[in-house]
Amino acid sequence: MAGGGEKKSKANATGGGKKKEVKKETGLGLSYKKDENFGEWYSEVVVNGEMIEYYDISGCYIIRPWAMSIWETMQKFFDAEIKKMKIQNCYFPLFVSPTVLQKEKDHIEGFAPEVAWVTKSGESDLEVPIAIRPTSETVMYPYYSKWIRGHRDLPLKLNQWCNVVRWEFSNPTPFIRSREFLWQEGHTAFATKSEADDEVLQILELYRRIYEEFLAVPVIKGKKSELEKFAGGLYTTTVEAFIPNTGRGIQGATSHCLGQNFSKMFEIIFENEKGEKAMAWQNSWAYTTRTIGVMVMVHGDDKGLVLPPRVASVQVIVVPVPYKDADTQGIFDACTATVETLCEAGICANMDSRDNYSPGWKYSHWEMKGVPLRIEIGPKDLAKNQVRAVRRDNGAKVDLPRSSLVERIKELLDEIQESLFVAAKQRRDACIQIVKTWDEFVEALGQRKMILAPWCDEEEVEKDVKARTKGEMGAAKTLCSPLEQPEIPEGTLCFASGKPAKRWSYWGRSY
Repeated sequence: MAGGGEKKSKANATGGGKKKEVKKETGLGLSYKKDENFGEWYSEVVVNGEMIEYYDISGCYIIRPWAMSIWETMQKFFDAEIKKMKIQNCYFPLFVSPTVLQKEKDHIEGFAPEVAWVTKSGESDLEVPIAIRPTSETVMYPYYSKWIRGHRDLPLKLNQWCNVVRWEFSNPTPFIRSREFLWQEGHTAFATKSEADDEVLQILELYRRIYEEFLAVPVIKGKKSELEKFAGGLYTTTVEAFIPNTGRGIQGATSHCLGQNFSKMFEIIFENEKGEKAMAWQNSWAYTTRTIGVMVMVHGDDKGLVLPPRVASVQVIVVPVPYKDADTQGIFDACTATVETLCEAGICANMDSRDNYSPGWKYSHWEMKGVPLRIEIGPKDLAKNQVRAVRRDNGAKVDLPRSSLVERIKELLDEIQESLFVAAKQRRDACIQIVKTWDEFVEALGQRKMILAPWCDEEEVEKDVKARTKGEMGAAKTLCSPLEQPEIPEGTLCFASGKPAKRWSYWGRSY
């Protein structure tokens, strides 16, 4: 995919034809450092790393192939997994009528500020404005009511891969907060609550695997507070990530149990095995292209992107390093053979044979794009029948014999994947602080920590914490209550209210 246009003919590569000017100045360095100006650094990395391009409508972005390939990798994994769960793909229209959208009061109140409306057709005003979906509960459920009549129609398990529009006005950020984004949204209906509860956690585990096994980003599986749960739902589970550089949590993906609220609103009623009328239990769950932004924030450095091998469309870039009087043709042949060998073994490899750029320029270019492993082949490597491998994550260099190249490259890619996760988890864990009192909470918040605190689980107390911490950096809120709860010793009090604590919860500022 990326780098496909970098290959030139061997005639050019070996100096045939008109001599070209070789560019030595990289001009690729970032203007901002991650630790000094995170926001500007992030914006620069996603553009210079060829992940996105800015569009002429604020809050909308062009997703370039380098990023789209990452989305496709995650999509391939997730789609196969949900099909094992007998979930089927479908597609519902982008447009929503106002009548249907407003049917579930709590739900639409949660989304109302973000709904975009179509009000004109050509020069004519529409008689009734049409909403563009911010999510599809109200689009899909009138038809669930039509399709579900008896217990044999259950479970109904559908998913769609699509785009949604949420007209965000505050601080649009590529991948993280945009007016249009790609996602999958699953919508399922069951005869019993236990079936719905089981699926919520099954899907949440798949989201954890996307983050931890593919993107090498550590997440915490937890439950959202009543204040933070999905509007109109019964409860919301989440995988929560944390960005140490900004001291902010970020909701990675959510799996909601909707209970019977939407069934009641949309009359999704079935006849059970006893011949009695019953309302269906429903779930909805989604993850978005935000996943890509989280990965960039967690792993990127001052040289650019750092891609985990499992999601990189180019895992290995091969760069020829010819010198004067060297066997240039032999070097290029060795590079070509190396790429072919790796590709045949299922490794995504490419060669940068552009002859108008110096090797140093190419190193910087592919470091900016985050390719996990670079292979260099020069005259000495050719003579010794070896290659030099350079890791993107830590810069370590190692010479590898070509006779065992495939095995060693696979080992290195596995090591890089694991190393990225371990390093990210260590950075995240270093930011977690346990507090017991309000004073400790305020101090930890000032240090940009992810705070684990005993809480009475009362909505008014959470609102009070938000009000008392409001400031330029934004208010603190619950990120989630971890599903794996630490023990609460008898007599433990809520850090904020002094009432008996019911659970441990993570708190902090968030995106």
